[in-house]
Amino acid sequence: MPIRDTAALLVCAGNASRMGGIQKILHPLGESSVLIHALRSFCRCESIAELVVVCRAQDIPDFRSLIAEAELPMPVQIAAGGETRQQSVRNGFAEISAACSYVAIHDGARPLILPADIERVIAQAHECGAATLGVPVKDTVKIVRDGIITETPVRALLWNTQTPQVFRRSLYEQAVQLAAAQGKDYTDDCQLVEALGVPVHMTQGDYSNIKLTTPEDFAVAEALLRNRNGGN
Repeated sequence: MPIRDTAALLVCAGNASRMGGIQKILHPLGESSVLIHALRSFCRCESIAELVVVCRAQDIPDFRSLIAEAELPMPVQIAAGGETRQQSVRNGFAEISAACSYVAIHDGARPLILPADIERVIAQAHECGAATLGVPVKDTVKIVRDGIITETPVRALLWNTQTPQVFRRSLYEQAVQLAAAQGKDYTDDCQLVEALGVPVHMTQGDYSNIKLTTPEDFAVAEALLRNRNGGN
């Protein structure tokens, strides 16, 4: 049986510049909202002990209201985001209690994350200290400079990284301290740990764990959700 020693940290502090100004995390999805879909998936995981949501300071009242209406089986702490993603994660990380020895950092804009995948990547992190969900790329990827293809990486080696990304708490703290000392600000939490020279294990996830980035992504998410619910 999984040990309930992991804090889920949902990062929702982006400005939604590619979403046309829509606050995508609070936006309806199916019969619920993007945020609540993600939170409910983590609530279903036996490894999760705490939930922390990081959002823009001006959005905190709306987040509190939506979470209260959802009547989740687990309390949710809310922290104000920073100017960058790394700063936002750091603010949320500060709210995690000492009882949690692992942290699962998740994009709030990935509402279709499956509880089984969350548990699998947490289990992998317990074995090696750091793990992330991901899926093999389906397309051939080209490296382009000044409009010219300069390289074609081997597709079998390429993966799309997803979240949650799960780390042993002490390891992540070391990575944050190193980044601060070097003046680095990363957009991906795996990069923080990679900079320590610590390997991050890639755990196969599901292609339905999409990130809502542009308006058309909502149509895809709605279709995936209907498919999960048997077409309803």
